[in-house]
Amino acid sequence: MEGTSSSPPSLTLTRPAPGALLLELGGTWQVGEATPPAALVEGEIDAGHPDHVRFDTRAVVAWDSALVSFAARVSTSARTAGATVDRGGLPDGVQRLLVLVDATPAQRAAADNRPASALARIGLRALARRDTVNHVLVAIGELTVALGKLVIGRAKFRRGDLSLQMQSTGVRALGIVSLVNGLVGLIIAFISAVQLQSFGATLYVANLTGIAMVRELGAVMTAIIVAGRTGAAFAAELGTMRVTQEIDALTTLGLSPVEYLVLPRVVAVTLMMPLLCVYAGLVGVLGGAVVGVGVIHTPPQLYFDQTIHAVSLTDLFGGIVKATTYGLLVGAAGCFMGLRAGRSAAAVGKAATSAVVAGIVLVIVACGLYAVVFYRLGL
Repeated sequence: MEGTSSSPPSLTLTRPAPGALLLELGGTWQVGEATPPAALVEGEIDAGHPDHVRFDTRAVVAWDSALVSFAARVSTSARTAGATVDRGGLPDGVQRLLVLVDATPAQRAAADNRPASALARIGLRALARRDTVNHVLVAIGELTVALGKLVIGRAKFRRGDLSLQMQSTGVRALGIVSLVNGLVGLIIAFISAVQLQSFGATLYVANLTGIAMVRELGAVMTAIIVAGRTGAAFAAELGTMRVTQEIDALTTLGLSPVEYLVLPRVVAVTLMMPLLCVYAGLVGVLGGAVVGVGVIHTPPQLYFDQTIHAVSLTDLFGGIVKATTYGLLVGAAGCFMGLRAGRSAAAVGKAATSAVVAGIVLVIVACGLYAVVFYRLGL
C-alpha cells in the first residue's frame, strides 16, 4: 500500500483513440472507502467493445486490496470481451499482486446445499443401485473365470496360500463353532422338551434336535460364524493390501488379483464349510443330549438310537449342499468387499463391516431359497 493522505476515490473513463479505453483513477483506493464499482467499467466494455484497455493511476494517493480487486475484475472482463489489457499504469505492487492472482486457479463455485427433490433422490439411488449391480455382475464373472481356470489347472496362485487359508478357515474355527452350535442344540432341546412334556412325548426331543441341527441350523449357524470371523478377515486383508498398493503391484506384474488372492480364499472356505457343517451337526446333537439325557432323563442309548433313526442321509447331504453354497457366498462377499475398499483405514473397517452384513444376508436369502426348493422337490 502506498501513500498516507486521504481523498475520495475517483474514476474517469475516456477514449483517447478509436478502440482504446483509458481508466484514470485518483484519490484513495482502500477498503472502507466508497470506491467506484467495477460494473461501470464492465458496462462500458460491453457497450463499446474496446480493443485495448489501460490504466492511469498517477493521481492515486493511497491503495490496498480494494485497488487490486478492482483491477483484477476489470482485467478479467476486458479479456473475456477480447480486449488486451495494459497494466503498466498501475503501481508496481498492484502489478505483482495481479501476477499472483493470474497464477491462482479459479475456485469452483460453491456447491448448492439445498436438499434435492424427491424425484432427484430416487434417480440418484437408482443410479447407485445400477452401479452396485454392475460391480456384482463383474465380480461374479471374474470369479467364474477364475474357477474355470482352476478346473483346467491354469489358475495362477500359490498352493501354500490355499493350505494356509484352509487351516485358518477350518481348524482354527472349531472352538467357536463348537461353542455356538453346542449351545444352539441345547436351547432347541430345552425348548422342545418344555412343549413336548405336556404331551408325554419327550422322546421326540432327539428327533427335533437332530433334524434341526443336521438339516438347517448347523449349516446356517456355522455360516454366520464364518461370515463374522472369516469374511471380515478376508475383507480386512484385501482392503489393507489395497491401501498399501500390493494389489496394484500384482496388476502391474500381470497377475490377476482375483486368481492370486480371491480364488484360494474362496476355495478354502467353500471346502471347509461342509466339514464344519457336519461337525456342527454332531456338536448340536450332543448339546441336545445334555438336555435329553441330563434333564428329562432319557436313557443315552435310546436317545441316540432315536436320533439316528430320525436323521436321514437326505438331511445330512442337504445340510452339506447348503453349507457348500454358504461358504462360497461368504467367501466371495468378503473378498470382493475387500477389493472394492477405499484407500484409508476407515475404508478398510467399512469394508469389513459390509462383508459381514453382506455375507449374513446372502446366507439367509440362500437358506430361504433352499427351503422352497427342497419343499418343491419333496425332500
